[in-house]
Amino acid sequence: RSFPNQSSLTQRELHFDRELAKHRITAWSVCIFTSYSSFPPQNHHASCTLLYKKPFVESFEETPLLVAVLTYMGYGILTIFGYLRDFLRDWKFEKCHLAREREEQKDFVPLYQDFENFYTRNLYMRIRDNWNRPICSVPGAKMDLVERVTPDYNWTFEHTGNVLKDVINMGSYNYLGFAENTGTCADAASECTVKYGVGVSSTRQEIGNLDKHEELEKLVAGFLGVESSMAFGMGFATNSMNIPALTGKGCLILSDELNHASLVLGARLSGSTIRVFKHNNMQSLEKLLRDAIVHGQPRTHRPWKKILILVEGIYSMEGSIVRLPEVIALKKKYEAYLYLDEAHSIGALGPRGRGVVDYFGLDPSDVDIMMGTFTKSFGAAGGYIGGKKELIDYLRLHSHSAIHATSMSPPITQQIITSMKCIMGEDGTTLGQERLCQLSENTTYFRRRLHEMGFIIYGNNDSPVVPLMLYMPAKIGSVSRFMLKRNIGTVVVGFPATPIIESRARFCVSAAHTREMLDKALNAISEVGDLLQLKYSRKNRHGSEGTDCFSFLESHQD
Repeated sequence: RSFPNQSSLTQRELHFDRELAKHRITAWSVCIFTSYSSFPPQNHHASCTLLYKKPFVESFEETPLLVAVLTYMGYGILTIFGYLRDFLRDWKFEKCHLAREREEQKDFVPLYQDFENFYTRNLYMRIRDNWNRPICSVPGAKMDLVERVTPDYNWTFEHTGNVLKDVINMGSYNYLGFAENTGTCADAASECTVKYGVGVSSTRQEIGNLDKHEELEKLVAGFLGVESSMAFGMGFATNSMNIPALTGKGCLILSDELNHASLVLGARLSGSTIRVFKHNNMQSLEKLLRDAIVHGQPRTHRPWKKILILVEGIYSMEGSIVRLPEVIALKKKYEAYLYLDEAHSIGALGPRGRGVVDYFGLDPSDVDIMMGTFTKSFGAAGGYIGGKKELIDYLRLHSHSAIHATSMSPPITQQIITSMKCIMGEDGTTLGQERLCQLSENTTYFRRRLHEMGFIIYGNNDSPVVPLMLYMPAKIGSVSRFMLKRNIGTVVVGFPATPIIESRARFCVSAAHTREMLDKALNAISEVGDLLQLKYSRKNRHGSEGTDCFSFLESHQD
């Protein structure tokens, strides 16, 4: 690049101009390396072969056009009738039981957004009986549900006193089956409760730091293969309160469009500039990285203080696994930082149950911030962050979740320690490895059977989160109710947790499920699928279509 007359520039301006030129030259030079948007197919295949040690198979079958049209029509009809019922409520022909603004407060800023309130009272209320069902047992492979009825179309509920026994639980994140009230974990937690009590009632920086907390953190660091780790009492706060401690004004956050709400909130609270890339799309991520280095910050064009990439291990609504080898390659190429949320992948992926890094056989040191929760595979509560010792020491002093929040309950800490040692094999048994193998087998079997039946299922073949697409709003409630009648507990998800035309039933496979339980659940799903016409897939139902990683990548070039 040619510089202007240097005599007319101040020393500071000259230094900045040279730095900007250096960054632009660097960005231009790295463009000659791997760029998936410009690679011919053979180079693309070669790159995939180098980065992945085994086929990476994910499926996101396109919504059939007729189904999409009928889904939009369904929501349109519901909206029209919603406005009609609001008209009747305004004229006192129908009573609205939902919380509303008082008449004397009508001039205040409203507590509820118009559409949010409209959606809640006219659409969500129709199917509210499918959520918040009271459970009166351990949420293991089977559970007991409290029966309830509604006399006023889901505005209120009454308990009948009856209990639905032995409902097969296909909705809990109990991936390894440690959410149990018998066995070594329960015994250890019980003993810890007798010794320490159930709570500490103080922050760790005051008098709430127990030897159990330090034991847990050393164990987590060893489990992850990092220098140090820190535990927090709440998984959501682990993201939302620590990201603001890591980035701030003048920093750039690149976030996957399907990241969890805790990551989104943490990014917003940080005050950093946020840019969103398409889900698991490396071309989109690389374009943002390249633009960030070439152009720098808005207006000033100074280099960003820090560029942080936010991704998840398993995306809980999609069942997909992050393309971590490619993300790490881009992170290294552009010298960014990587924040990996392993809430659903830790304990559920990898030959040793150590998450998505273990699944791909990568070096943990390539991930700058390793975050995860204890609420899923470990049957407990809370979260952790692992990484270099300097990072953890910094967070101990600057994380709001560490400074202000009460420290983790002792029996919960012991539950995590015992279950983690079981996974690592440090308890002297092979129970942990057996559960990991059982989870993998159950996941493969369950996904394969659903695919053969003709359902559209999303995600990676190795993901224990299995979204089954429903699409139409009327089928959201129907699926859950019909499944419960067959003694299967199912989670259904719709807007706003998913795109408006991509409502789904989300099944979570566990190592605690036996083959008989899965077969019973699959038979019930098939019956309900035939009844409600849910078998939308247009692919060959016996798996003859191409499923290797190259055919998938070629189909997602855009």
